[in-house]
Amino acid sequence: MTKKLITRRGLLTTGAVAAVGGVSYAAYRTLIAPNAIRILESAEYVTLKAQRLLLSGQPLAREFSPEDMSPTFKANGTPDPDNPAYNALVQNNFNNWRLKIDGLVANPLNLSLADLKRQPQRTQITRHDCVEGWSAIGKWTGVPLAHLLQSAGIADNARFVVFHCADDYYPASDGSARYYESIDLFDAFHPQTILAHTMNDNALDVAHGAPLRLRVERQLGYKQAKYLMRIEVTDSLAKLGMGKGGFWPDRGYEWYAGI
Repeated sequence: MTKKLITRRGLLTTGAVAAVGGVSYAAYRTLIAPNAIRILESAEYVTLKAQRLLLSGQPLAREFSPEDMSPTFKANGTPDPDNPAYNALVQNNFNNWRLKIDGLVANPLNLSLADLKRQPQRTQITRHDCVEGWSAIGKWTGVPLAHLLQSAGIADNARFVVFHCADDYYPASDGSARYYESIDLFDAFHPQTILAHTMNDNALDVAHGAPLRLRVERQLGYKQAKYLMRIEVTDSLAKLGMGKGGFWPDRGYEWYAGI
């Protein structure tokens, strides 16, 4: 299958009309929870709507060859959570770490790193684009998020997938500074959306999100949540953080960071 490179310019010039995984945009539009519309009814929603309208199928972000990989790859976001709970996991080489998948699912999951490595795997060499203006190409291996969501059995009223992380940007007793991100089901079921445990053929190091991080290749770097602890399937983003769907969106960044 021919891979298609997605860009904002390409999206706005193509004439393709959507059928997202066999679901029309009109059908997809009805899946957006009413109390989340306020998040999307903004300038960024125009970009989101354009992508959902104009994309045909599930086009892939560009993938590169090993020769294209960057000699250095900066760490985005927090370089080290450096809190007692996370440090204890590091000391034990993440043997006690578990990824919880819960919320609107029929079968909540509690998976070790070994459990995840026994699941179907995908490897992809892609470009990471940071909102700060730098880019790097790296190789990622991990479990397709779609596989885990299917195993958990998401409910019919599920709309979003939320990623709860171990890092704090601004320590606060109420946990409001704990990093989190979210995506909709369109991106959650994209074939390049993976939970990566390996980078450039090595286990993730702390700076790059050990033991597990999100790769959602069609969005900017701050959407690539690191230090994953829990995945929550929900029908609304309103009660999470400040109600905007992510740590940085809560502070003024776009929730939808498509490129």
